[in-house]
Amino acid sequence: MASRHLSRSIAMQSLYEWDFYGKKPDKLEAIVEKNLKEFGPGLEDKTFVWQLINGVVSNLEDIDKVIEKAAPEWPLDQITIVDRNVLRIGLYELLYENKDEVPPKVAINEAIELAKSFGGENSGKFINGVLGTVFKEIEKQ
Repeated sequence: MASRHLSRSIAMQSLYEWDFYGKKPDKLEAIVEKNLKEFGPGLEDKTFVWQLINGVVSNLEDIDKVIEKAAPEWPLDQITIVDRNVLRIGLYELLYENKDEVPPKVAINEAIELAKSFGGENSGKFINGVLGTVFKEIEKQ
């Protein structure tokens, strides 16, 4: 597994666990460290995991508003925890990352792959639909 994909997987699993247990700020670091040890023992550079985690958390309110706008028929608390956090990572990369480092199509494709790996039967389609909607809006601007 490529290291950036593995980093995204670890970030998603960490955000999932953090979200599941009520998003307590003082618990996040321990969750990420535990998941890095468990799922990323061969991961040489852990900075991308932290970049994703810190980026999502520091922009969480804005990212969640984008999700609510792009998927109005799905209140945030009704989106599965996996899908919600895959969307958060995908949107963080789509909206805030350096486009030369992570092109929009890569951000979307990576999020879809995470959804297929960790989510339900329709997660990939749902993630694709929401991120595709946001990407189209970005392109209009």
